[in-house]
Amino acid sequence: MSVQILWYVQSADGPVPWEPDGVWGSGRDRVLAQARTIDRLGYHGALLPTGPHDPLTLAAAFTPVTERMRFLVAVYPGITSPTKLVDQALALDDLSGGRLLFNVVNGNDSWLPEYGMRLPHDERYAYSFEYWDAFRRMFGGDRSGYAGRHVDLAARTFDVPLMFEPEAVQPSIPLWGAGASPAGTAHAARLVDRYLAFADTPERLAVKFAEVRAAAAEHGRSPAFGTRLQVIVRDTEEEAWAYARSLLERTSLEAAVRMASWQLGPDGLDTPVESDDPRVHRRLAALRAGRLPDVEDLVFAPHLWSGPSPFGFDVVRPWAGTWLVGTPAQVAARIGDYAAAGADALILSGWPLIPEAIRFARDVFPLLDLDHGFPIPPYVEGAYDDLLAHVPAHAGSAR
Repeated sequence: MSVQILWYVQSADGPVPWEPDGVWGSGRDRVLAQARTIDRLGYHGALLPTGPHDPLTLAAAFTPVTERMRFLVAVYPGITSPTKLVDQALALDDLSGGRLLFNVVNGNDSWLPEYGMRLPHDERYAYSFEYWDAFRRMFGGDRSGYAGRHVDLAARTFDVPLMFEPEAVQPSIPLWGAGASPAGTAHAARLVDRYLAFADTPERLAVKFAEVRAAAAEHGRSPAFGTRLQVIVRDTEEEAWAYARSLLERTSLEAAVRMASWQLGPDGLDTPVESDDPRVHRRLAALRAGRLPDVEDLVFAPHLWSGPSPFGFDVVRPWAGTWLVGTPAQVAARIGDYAAAGADALILSGWPLIPEAIRFARDVFPLLDLDHGFPIPPYVEGAYDDLLAHVPAHAGSAR
């Protein structure tokens, strides 16, 4: 089964970017080098998350230095008017040659009020549906305005500027998005073109995808599916797990507890956890005793590891911080399992971002049936040295 592989653009890069001594700041040159790497290697695109660098601004900056990669831009509904987002999307999609995607995200109660968004979690999904419904209608040329419970827009008073050629933009911007709660699942079933799930075993993801597929069918819809993983790929399995061990050894107990709390909730390690997996209890017991879990106890399925990452420390269940670990053949086979479960798009990352993107494309791309919409360029040794020049020497290289 064919798959699409996307990489990740992150303003905080480095070999261990969740630790102060393992993170690099990413100024203009390094961030642009990330995009050039992804584009030249033949990735389908990259996720541009929210963060210190505004993702829509990043996509605009990447447009003139890339040719093929698609920009999966994370957007929180309500921070920007849907009308203004239409203007921005029309311009960026035209200038990039139709390479824009939107990642629909619901946000976090703790900091969204900083942007004036004060709706509670579930109500934000109701707002989000109206927001994106209005966006889609206006992007398609509807100038009549929008009257919803949350979104109320007057009719537009001007036509799309003449600079936009009709064939230069997509008929609509594809919407990708997640949502694991009942409200989030219902929202995704009504809205997104591709449903994204946090990583889990292929078997459990297949069950979740079936749930979303059935809910979407009630609205006459049939979304595609994808997931998000981090990856460690090395020539031998021993080398891959040795690298995983090195990441764990460079992680402080303080960082591990803090990142585990993202999954556990506000009570952190005091949160009672029910699980029939003894490894979960060993992980928590280790942290409560003031030490890190063993590498082996963080394995929850073949080649799937819940080690520390910039996205959390998944001590209870697979989630945002899950890693795929192994040889090129093992990693490719596991990706095949995800594709068979329905996830034909995978958003991957490895740290540092540039060397690991090069390594994955060199070693794993030839083993996959890729559907990127263009021929994948053959890997040429030394062809990416100008990009690796933006990686500090102590981080190593893809060779």
